[in-house]
Amino acid sequence: MLNIHDLHVSFGGEPLFEEITFRLNGGNRVGLIGKNGAGKSTLLKVIAGDIPYDQGTIAVEKDVSIGFLRQDIDFVQGRTVLEEAYTAFAKARTIEAKLEEINTQLAERTDYESDAYTQLIQDLGDLTHEYEIIGGYQYKGETEKILKGLAFRPEQFDMLTDELSGGWRMRIELAKLLLEDHDILLLDEPTNHLDIDSILWLEQFLQGYAGAVVIVSHDKMFLDNVTNRTIEISLGRIYDYPKPYTKFLALRAEMREQQEATFKNQQKEIERTEKLIQKFKAKASKATMAQSLVKKLDRMEVVEIEQTDNAAMNINFSQSIQPGKIVLEIDDVSKNYGDKKVLENVDLTIERGKRIAFVGQNGMGKSTLAKIVVGDVAAQGEVKLGHNVQLGYFAQNQAEYLDGEKTILDTMLDAADDTNRIKVRDMLGSFLFRGDEVEKKVKVLSGGERNRLALCKLLLQPFNVLIMDEPTNHLDIQSKNVLKAALTKFEGTLIVVSHDREFLQGLTELVYEFRDHKLKLYLGDIDYYLEQRKAMDMREIEKVDERPAATSNSTNKEAAPAMTYEEQKKQKSLNNRLSKAESQINQLEKEIKKLDAELAANYDELAAKEGFFDTYQEKKKSLESWMEKWEEISLELESL
Repeated sequence: MLNIHDLHVSFGGEPLFEEITFRLNGGNRVGLIGKNGAGKSTLLKVIAGDIPYDQGTIAVEKDVSIGFLRQDIDFVQGRTVLEEAYTAFAKARTIEAKLEEINTQLAERTDYESDAYTQLIQDLGDLTHEYEIIGGYQYKGETEKILKGLAFRPEQFDMLTDELSGGWRMRIELAKLLLEDHDILLLDEPTNHLDIDSILWLEQFLQGYAGAVVIVSHDKMFLDNVTNRTIEISLGRIYDYPKPYTKFLALRAEMREQQEATFKNQQKEIERTEKLIQKFKAKASKATMAQSLVKKLDRMEVVEIEQTDNAAMNINFSQSIQPGKIVLEIDDVSKNYGDKKVLENVDLTIERGKRIAFVGQNGMGKSTLAKIVVGDVAAQGEVKLGHNVQLGYFAQNQAEYLDGEKTILDTMLDAADDTNRIKVRDMLGSFLFRGDEVEKKVKVLSGGERNRLALCKLLLQPFNVLIMDEPTNHLDIQSKNVLKAALTKFEGTLIVVSHDREFLQGLTELVYEFRDHKLKLYLGDIDYYLEQRKAMDMREIEKVDERPAATSNSTNKEAAPAMTYEEQKKQKSLNNRLSKAESQINQLEKEIKKLDAELAANYDELAAKEGFFDTYQEKKKSLESWMEKWEEISLELESL
């Protein structure tokens, strides 16, 4: 379908990548991975024809169409959601307009016997046939189906796109792309603005897609579920393996180990040969042999080890000053957007040093509450900051607030003050913006690079309470790990809004779930929260609830009231005690089983051994005691 050979692309005379060669065939679902700034989005733009390349060839088979989901989109104002989505069917819409014009003429004209009237009838038949062939009678139904799959509700179809956020506009753009029925899809971070149900729907759609797909994404689970091939861009080269992301990592690590072993062996062989050459060169009788060994070295193909890009950000979040014991009090806060209720009578108190995760489905108010706290959104109720509290806030779309016309350096200098202006270049260097790179304009940066710059800019201000709303969007996997490590060391108060279980693990100690306009506290980390919700991962939690119809047995049952703080505390303690009891029971059962086996094999010898049966009986009594404790704890848990 598409063949790329010896592709070279450079910016400002500096090569971005060189000698890129690969082929796309139908059924290929490629995960295009690499660090921020490696050139992933650039490669997609080159394939789509948006930007030129310096050298090489891109050959596309005849009649193959390419669709590209760009990060930057621009809609015509005044269109509804449906009208914008219908633009994917430009040909069908053009024929519709012609058919309407012909039908209007046929209704108005009375020269039924004229050649012109006969021609109109002929044109009507031809256009109707063509309209049917291109699916004109189905496209409206298909459009609504795709929009619903991407979480649009029917009542939103007639909303103007002007009223929608960037995330919802991106969904419309994705819907249009899927409706256009391209042979090759280029998707740049397609999951960034999707909720979990939309991601699952998109996964299913792409798994059954017959064409070729190239996906830039930092969502490891999405890549594993969708792709069957991985291409990594690293230090200007590509590494292409027919495996999804996780298997690719394991295979590449294995191959690198083999390369390193082969390289070491070859280096030893070269060293041994060079010593022989030096030894034989000194003797006239061995000169011929020395020359032969030199030729052998010249012919030897030196083993190369795949280079890895180990450059990483260096982040340090420092607490500005010590705040009071209570850093934040939220009292009876409610928020509506028009008729849509988001938060209702929310109360929340946060103590100094707490590390908190906000989780839940999209649209439940996590980001809204964060914006209310920092003053970006007005709401009913009261928000009080504690003594000496200095807020730091990283918004979900923080990178969008950057001025695209400014350079990286100017962005930082304009935000700095007299105390830290001198440190700006060093700070940019620690975020991997080095040398002449700081003179790049923000508009040419990738999504991940913009996020890095926004993080760097955040550090120019003092804070002791840090609120981060989806901070990992657009960040490559290594950058995510660096950010997590820096946040783990932060000594202040931390609130993180995230869907990423792996990122939250070990980072937070309390979880607030946003559900049905309320907050529910879980006194534990993200793993404890998922255990309580009986879910394997965040995807299960964030799926839209499917509530079965009430049966005759459940009709009169009242919903269990939410647990109080003290009840949750007690439940956590009981769960810990229950786990300890189960562990003790398992250990004692193993020890008694081992003693039983020894008795069966050597009864006489062990019977004569002093103290053996005393130990044996003690273990049995201990087992009975722990079984009784386990039963008591279980009954107490059931009563809760």
